[in-house]
Amino acid sequence: MKHTAHAVALALLHLSAAHAQETVPEAAQATDGLKMERIVVTGTPVGSSKMKSSVSVSTLEADAIQNLAPTSAADVLRAIPGVRSESSGGEGNANITVRGVPISAGGARYVQIQEDGLPVLQFGDINFTTPDSFVKIDGTLDHVEVVRGGSASTLATNSPGGIINFIARDGKEAGGSIGLSRGLDYDSTRVDFNYGAPVSNRDRFFVGGFYRNGEGIRDTGVKQERGGQLRANFTHEFDGGWVRVSLKHLDDRSPTALPVPVTVSNGHIAEIAGIDPRTASFYSPYWVKDVSLTKGNGQVANDVNEGLSVKSNALGLEGSFDLGNGWTVTDRFRKANNSGRFMGVFPADSGTVGSYTFATGPRTGQAYNGRAFNAVVFNTSIDDAGNTLNDARLTKTFRIDGGAKLNLTAGWYSSLQKLGLTWNFNQYLMQASGDQPALLRTASTTPGYVGPAFGACCSRAVDVEYRTNSPYANIGWEQGAVNLDASVRRDRQHAGGSANIATGAAAYVPATAQRVDYDIGHTSYSVGGNWRVTPALALFARTSEGVAFNADRILFGAPLDGSAPVSINTVKQLEGGVKWRSGGLSTFVTLFRARTRETNYEATTQLSTANSYEAKGVELEAAWRAGDFHVNGGLTLTDAEITATAPGGEAVIGHTPRRQARTVYQLTPGYDLGAASFGLAVVGTGKSWGDDANTLVLPGYTVVHAFLNYQLTPKVQLALSANNLFNRIGYTEIESDGHAARSITGRAVKASVKYAF
Repeated sequence: MKHTAHAVALALLHLSAAHAQETVPEAAQATDGLKMERIVVTGTPVGSSKMKSSVSVSTLEADAIQNLAPTSAADVLRAIPGVRSESSGGEGNANITVRGVPISAGGARYVQIQEDGLPVLQFGDINFTTPDSFVKIDGTLDHVEVVRGGSASTLATNSPGGIINFIARDGKEAGGSIGLSRGLDYDSTRVDFNYGAPVSNRDRFFVGGFYRNGEGIRDTGVKQERGGQLRANFTHEFDGGWVRVSLKHLDDRSPTALPVPVTVSNGHIAEIAGIDPRTASFYSPYWVKDVSLTKGNGQVANDVNEGLSVKSNALGLEGSFDLGNGWTVTDRFRKANNSGRFMGVFPADSGTVGSYTFATGPRTGQAYNGRAFNAVVFNTSIDDAGNTLNDARLTKTFRIDGGAKLNLTAGWYSSLQKLGLTWNFNQYLMQASGDQPALLRTASTTPGYVGPAFGACCSRAVDVEYRTNSPYANIGWEQGAVNLDASVRRDRQHAGGSANIATGAAAYVPATAQRVDYDIGHTSYSVGGNWRVTPALALFARTSEGVAFNADRILFGAPLDGSAPVSINTVKQLEGGVKWRSGGLSTFVTLFRARTRETNYEATTQLSTANSYEAKGVELEAAWRAGDFHVNGGLTLTDAEITATAPGGEAVIGHTPRRQARTVYQLTPGYDLGAASFGLAVVGTGKSWGDDANTLVLPGYTVVHAFLNYQLTPKVQLALSANNLFNRIGYTEIESDGHAARSITGRAVKASVKYAF
């Protein structure tokens, strides 16, 4: 690829320049924007600095996260080079992957999202129940570590593409704050607080969280944001180790954004009058209750405006113990009760202009002459997404004559992931308006009600448990400037339970129940090396292969009772690159190739796929600081194609996978001016295809966020931030027939005041 060649040339220029110096001045290290000497704990058997590790890893600090003006966890990840985060669905249900690994249906199948080193959910792509929905950005967050490729496939389960680890503060530094923020062009009020401190030479604590209330960024006419989060931890240190207990209580509700009706002409998207994809919401005060089927064949009425509600109560325990003579044991444990509900409105078509009658709202009974569309309510109850997780590892360090060091690590990961879901998809006739639409009259006695959606396919009951046991081992050797490591992991999973589709969306009957009872396993590996040519220059390379097991996306297809093979998804990666710094400039360049084999199922199209993909490209991360000016940036160039499909789909072989842009970039310049600091966060993506047939165009776009902070007093800070400052439309996905597409949300400006103590 031409772009790849340019990037390689740039890396070689850096290499030649770096040979001119053998040491890095302390001043240069202090201005290192990529923090190459920071110890990273994600995706490594023992903590290691970026400069020594042979993986592509990025960190994002709490103050940088605040300046991104994020509206969700997925928004934060858009600032990480190599991460593709389609943050267009509200505060959850985002589509997330890494460089060239596909997003075929939704969620984060190939990337594990963690909190404090353990997964939020064992699977990243459960329908309507993705891990980012349970991750909230507030003052309890210390920093984020993101590993792409590398050892992620062997040091975690279901993470062949990478690991995203949200790490909480632990009270090591005394202090706290309380803050109030308010949307200036939308209705949302939020209070954040946090405080932590040592209570003795060996003990410290931290507690924090938020509570908010309001309508949300999109105009809905109803209060959809309500709730918050509380997190706390207590740490005790002793001679040779430490233990920590942590608590999390999450009970929060927020609107979710689904695709809106559009039209397509010659492969290009056009908006429908009255429906702005940046602001449209089909939540409305004029909805009726959605009556759905329970697993016991009863009926329950739900408020469509509930949106995405998530609840989590989690207890964690972790510790590290030095056993002496080079032996160390560490353990992380967490038990979480997770539940919620997903209520979203999806357009089944782009609508038809005609003569109708209002069935709800202030104009009930009056004529409506305009466009109407069939609105499907995705009413999914997250009955149980709880899990119990434990990761224990034993490490032995050998000191060898000549200054070499050998690290041996053996670990055992075990998890129980529960999955209880109840789907109900009902269809209504709705006014085609993006601002508080009303329902329109149909033959039903229920206003606007048409009947079960998609041919009564989708009243579904799922009750499955997934038990995973994964022994793993790593060997690492270090001598002087050279680090080598190799690791292997054996994931073994048992799935047991049942799944059923209600007959005619009216009743669950035993005869149609699908028994789930199978065992499946896979062995993953990773081998890498790093050479610090000088203190300011390092070269690394790695090869790896990993697996992502399927959860509910393979239900209702092939037999899952152990009588037939069960499909899995694998990713093989090859990567290599250079890390270099000089003065205030630091860079991290990685060449990569990824090969993916997968199976998938889409709820909206009811289609199953089995594809293979290959992607190659280059990933660049850089930072530069000169005095009070600083800038971080990233560029990912990807050349991807579909290399194989199931019989009958051969026409797409050689095509670019859907939603995979050749170019994705980030740029975050900032300036400190006395008591004030200000800057931008620019995220851009090139053109991509909306379908594997490469007939629908998703235009490239650039979105700009802005921030201004002012330190009024040493303890009081005022802040103004804008997400999508220039109110750009940015389509992230489109239905394969072109009737509906989803865009990022429009401009959202927020003001806040924070008091530190």
